[in-house]
Amino acid sequence: MELIRVTPENLEQEHICCAISGNKDIQVQSKKKWLSERFKDGLVFLKGNIRGKCFIEYIPAENAWAPIEADGYMFIDCFWVSGQYKGRGNANLLLEECIRDSREKGKLGLCVISSTKKKPFLSDPKYLAYKGFQLADTANPDFTLLYLPFSKDASKPYFRTQVKLPEIKKPGFVLYYSHQCPFTAKYVPLLEQSAKKAGVPFETVLVDSREKAQNAPAAVTNFTLFYEGGFITHEILSIGKFEKLAETLMKSKEEIK
Repeated sequence: MELIRVTPENLEQEHICCAISGNKDIQVQSKKKWLSERFKDGLVFLKGNIRGKCFIEYIPAENAWAPIEADGYMFIDCFWVSGQYKGRGNANLLLEECIRDSREKGKLGLCVISSTKKKPFLSDPKYLAYKGFQLADTANPDFTLLYLPFSKDASKPYFRTQVKLPEIKKPGFVLYYSHQCPFTAKYVPLLEQSAKKAGVPFETVLVDSREKAQNAPAAVTNFTLFYEGGFITHEILSIGKFEKLAETLMKSKEEIK
């Protein structure tokens, strides 16, 4: 497999791996717009020369849309190899190129947000451990900040204080999201419509700047759902999953009363 680096010059022509529709699809449009605005911040989107989910996206940690302190590191936004492209050394190829590039740029190492066990939309902690990543910090309920230092004396990155115990002071459902993940462009409006139809209190907060992301109330800024101030999930929900979740949580709230 050959690697292609997506740039402002080839962005419109290249397939963005996690959004498999054409350029007119809202998911593709939102992701490509987000990418186009991040290239100036040093973002790299590296993909296989195939039409599928086989890519790594990384950015200098100072510019990361994540509530971390990791000056001097490169932060991996997203690292995804799936389907027929797994088990062929493609993940190793992508990660090795990220490491090579980051070393060449004088970085202290790499860091990435994962979890204590494999979860949707987060890099596999077992694979990262196998590749030498270590635990730098944790945040509730089960998020981990992993890092791969390039030297023994490299400082540890860490989560910002506000995400260690994620909570907000707003009632009902509150969804924080960004367009870093293309799926939010499709699913957030669907969830809003579902909640409105069912009379479920539901507020959305678009994380549309690096500053907002770095000061977000939870570790994952692509999609984070709260209910009655408490963290619920980072997983992008289908309508069916949300409706079942809302029914369960609201029923439990009524029973407590």
